Amino acid sequence: MESATSSERAPSVEAGEPTRRMSRDERREQILDAATAVFAAGGYAGTSTDQVARAAGVSQPYVVRMFGTKHELFAEVFDRIGRRIVGAFSEVPRGPEASAELGAAYVRLLGDRNLLLVLMHGFAAGADPVFGARSREIFVQIFEIYQDRTGGTLEQARDFLAQGMLLNTLLAIGAPEHFGDDPRLAELMLCAFGDALPAVDPAAQEAPDTGRAAPRPESSRR
Repeated sequence: MESATSSERAPSVEAGEPTRRMSRDERREQILDAATAVFAAGGYAGTSTDQVARAAGVSQPYVVRMFGTKHELFAEVFDRIGRRIVGAFSEVPRGPEASAELGAAYVRLLGDRNLLLVLMHGFAAGADPVFGARSREIFVQIFEIYQDRTGGTLEQARDFLAQGMLLNTLLAIGAPEHFGDDPRLAELMLCAFGDALPAVDPAAQEAPDTGRAAPRPESSRR
């Protein structure tokens, strides 16, 4: 492996503490984590490999040597996120509680806003053959997992995906940050997230008085 430049080395530590160079695999994961945050903020078109390099604390040529083009880097970030989401659902066992457990698994994923924002950016760039193909794979895999784990109908699997996309969209447009700005938005958020609302915005636990009880998400009612 090539020697890393000073900007590619692990951060310095206090005198007397042992130092350890990151392995190539560890550095790769570090860059992918940084790229996920940067792509989440700027999207595919609005992000450069130089921005990713700065966020990761390495040089831009190092990112290019490791991942290739920006297209190849985003494809890897997007695929990594898809595998994480599908993997979380795959861990749910078959049975009568599977629908609720799949919903709970998604609520846990909601805690990583960057993950869901990059997912949305990938879907929006679906005209690209690579991103589009991976997006379709993710949808089909989740659709199949829901049916397999719950024994539910095609319509129930469709509704599970639709509910997830609604939650993703609300996060992407910053709805939790503006929860208190508009009582109608608060109603929509309460209706969509139900008991999961504090997972995405703890400040929203105190809902404004909309005059209605907050219904629970469809997945939690089954």
